[in-house]
Amino acid sequence: MEMDRYIGRLLDNRYEILEVIGTGGMAVVYKARCHRLNRLVAVKILKDDFFQDEEFRRRFHAESQAVAMLSHPNIVSVYDVATSDDADYIVMELIDGITLKQYLEIRGVLNWKETLHFAIQIGKALDHAHSRGIIHRDIKPHNVMVLKNGSVKVTDFGIARVMSNSNSLTKEALGSVHYISPEQAKGGRVDNRSDLYSLGVVMYEMMTGRPPYDGESPVAVAIQHINGKAQLPSALNPNIPGGLEQIIMRAMEQNPANRYATAGKMLYDMDEFRKDPTILFDYNNPTSDIDAATKLQSHSQENQETAPLPKTAADRAVAKAENNRPRPVQQGSQTARKPASRRPREEIVEEETERSSKVATIAIVFCAVVAVIAIVVCIFAITNSAKNNMIPVPNLIGMTEEQALALPDLRINVNRQPSSKYPAGYIINQTPTSGSQIAKGGQITIVVSMGSDVKTGVMADLVNTQEDEAINYLNGQNLGLQIVPKRENSGTVEEGKVIRTEPAVNETLIAGQTVYLYISTGPDVKVANVPNVKGLDYELARGQLNSRGFFNIEVEMVDSEEEKNTVVDISVTEGESMDINTQIIIYLSNGKGGVIDPTEPTVPPIYDPDLLSTVVTIELPKGMTENYVLSVWQGDTLIEEIEIPMDAISRDVELTGKDEMTFEFRIGEELLQSITIDFEQLREDLLPEPTTDPTI
Repeated sequence: MEMDRYIGRLLDNRYEILEVIGTGGMAVVYKARCHRLNRLVAVKILKDDFFQDEEFRRRFHAESQAVAMLSHPNIVSVYDVATSDDADYIVMELIDGITLKQYLEIRGVLNWKETLHFAIQIGKALDHAHSRGIIHRDIKPHNVMVLKNGSVKVTDFGIARVMSNSNSLTKEALGSVHYISPEQAKGGRVDNRSDLYSLGVVMYEMMTGRPPYDGESPVAVAIQHINGKAQLPSALNPNIPGGLEQIIMRAMEQNPANRYATAGKMLYDMDEFRKDPTILFDYNNPTSDIDAATKLQSHSQENQETAPLPKTAADRAVAKAENNRPRPVQQGSQTARKPASRRPREEIVEEETERSSKVATIAIVFCAVVAVIAIVVCIFAITNSAKNNMIPVPNLIGMTEEQALALPDLRINVNRQPSSKYPAGYIINQTPTSGSQIAKGGQITIVVSMGSDVKTGVMADLVNTQEDEAINYLNGQNLGLQIVPKRENSGTVEEGKVIRTEPAVNETLIAGQTVYLYISTGPDVKVANVPNVKGLDYELARGQLNSRGFFNIEVEMVDSEEEKNTVVDISVTEGESMDINTQIIIYLSNGKGGVIDPTEPTVPPIYDPDLLSTVVTIELPKGMTENYVLSVWQGDTLIEEIEIPMDAISRDVELTGKDEMTFEFRIGEELLQSITIDFEQLREDLLPEPTTDPTI
């Protein structure tokens, strides 16, 4: 592979390229080690094919500048941006997780709680980006990373661009066609609502297991986005709550004016639904005349944008007519000898203009007819394909469970409850109801009778009850309940006590059913490693701290010769793991330099008489093809990093310590040499020999 030439290299004597972890349209992403900070990072290097292309390099650097403006826990952090003689690259946070797409392939259809959990985090990332004037333009499950702790980070701002007055998609790459907004599909103006449309599509896929539109070609899918009318997700998954379905479909409105205006408003509705999953939103309030006029204007603009082909054809026709315009003739030619026209020049120009207009009109009409026929054929094919994929929902009530499970082209989800009307094993209810349409392979939920002699009970209020007491109480109901404890954080319920139950309080308990007890593990104390921000600009330092979850930050200005607003020191130790709520003080340079007061005595450095220094010689490896870094470690502590020329044979290193200490010398992660020094023995060897001379 062409880009493999980077593996093993040390970029800027700092970033050691280890392996390829991903490939995009413009760049390859590598796993690398930063030798200066001894941490793993992701390095995105522009592909060789585009390195000589100034336009692609411009876009590549525009990406890095856009992402560098962002600092949010749900957005991948950028650490460094650099250009060398043969590579443009960006150094980013290395994510230990999988993409949301991979997660969906493993899990299939998600429940509404998990869908909401992911969607809220993506929405917060977009809200932050939009507030900085950045549109992602390519929101899809492939660009959302799921971490082991369940949090997500939005990545790959490869086609993001700062919003401007001339914000069109001309010469810009589109995101995956299954997730693009109608205005992107048409090449129209894109704004923050386009990202919200894509988020709605991602939520649709999380709840149903598939995106709302599919086809044999990208063009077919794009046309479906333009035409709209996606199937309701509840037709594919009847378990989706009505309020969440409303949020998804509002985000996926074909007309941007009918979508959520901002990510903040969409987050508000998601939070309201989270508080009350039974809520239904009222989106049908009558609009004012101004709103109607705005929608009419937007509709008119969309109609113009949906058919760009005739306009382009007209331009070509006019250009052709212009090329065919009669040219002046030279005197003495055969044409010049003919009787000259006595008509004014204005009449001749007018006649030529009319001729050009006729040609252009014919071209426009012809292209318009062709475009309409093509669209009609595509719509007919898509509609016919969709109809062929739909089947009527059969009437399952009164059937046995075995009969229902034997039906083809359906997925059956089974619930059970007692019934005095139907014998055990017979279906007493179904969702969706018979007669409605459902896609082949769609899911139908059935309720199967358990008979009339099933023992039942009522779920008691066990909130704030100790786990063992709650289990003993449920076992005492003599219903043969299957009790499953689950653990989760809580800031309001003490550790070891019940937060909630499923079924909830006062709901019916049926003999043999599974009961979930959610047990508190106490407040959620999250810890993270403090990044090394010394020497960074304040905004970049704050961004790196925020990316780890540290938001309790204060600033103090100090006298320093460093450039103004450069981080001189922080109140905690870099690399230390601590509670993310810990207050961190950043000490910034005021750029004025330190002022020495001559009246104050100079404090000498503290001297430790127990410390002793010695110099050791380290033999270096031969045959190195480029300069590298030798790191000196004492246990888990990095003592020193030394830049070594590739042709060096050995290096003298001064070591300081006391008692017996072991030092390791590494190149990257490879151990070169380990040395144990007994400083006490060394001290004794340096002392003078005792004398036997009695006169002394």
